[in-house]
Amino acid sequence: MTYVDGFVIAVPTANREKYKDVAIAAAAVFKKHGALKVVECWGEDIPDGEVTSFPMAVKASAEETVVFSWILWPDKATRETGMKNAMEDPDMNMDMASMPFDGKRVIFGGFDILLDA
Repeated sequence: MTYVDGFVIAVPTANREKYKDVAIAAAAVFKKHGALKVVECWGEDIPDGEVTSFPMAVKASAEETVVFSWILWPDKATRETGMKNAMEDPDMNMDMASMPFDGKRVIFGGFDILLDA
């Protein structure tokens, strides 16, 4: 059964291309370690909510865009070893201080797929 890691991030809109470059490099590492697919979605129609919303969840400012992304793994076991190995891979080489977003406001988690229609 496939397994998904999901992420929501607030990225300064001016850093779109820098973020894309980081995402491309990270995707290659995740795929090298067993991921089937990596998808990055740049927010285009993300409404503000009154009680909750994507922008509120990541405390996005007016100068930031919400990014929603996910990594598809063949199964949870592959994700466990693949994610560990990806984080230790020298090709990942991602210093959080140099990321084009605030890593403290990333929302992430692992998910079992309930429906894939």
